[in-house]
Amino acid sequence: MKRLFTILALTAAIISVILSVLPVSNLAILPAIASLIFGLIAFYLSKKTGEVKKIIQFTFLLTIISLAITTYKAVFTKTEVTNNTELKEKETESKENAIEDLEELDLDDISLD
Repeated sequence: MKRLFTILALTAAIISVILSVLPVSNLAILPAIASLIFGLIAFYLSKKTGEVKKIIQFTFLLTIISLAITTYKAVFTKTEVTNNTELKEKETESKENAIEDLEELDLDDISLD
């Protein structure tokens, strides 16, 4: 039972670290919380037997690192939308190009047989 919770905690901690460095770092909170819960259960079960493994402490370290990275990115990363006019111009250009391409097609040659 202790081994199961240790594996679950380590897996959730690794997933949390991976998600925390990606642009969707806010999703790292859920595996971090799961890792903390599984790690606490594994720590409690190992404390009962009297032998605390280093892997449980490593799991807590990974979880703290992922939470720190996620918090840092949430506080210091600003999402700014600038220069929407260029984007709208490109969009209208691409629509005009698509219309021109469709007008150039010769659909009379296609038979329905």
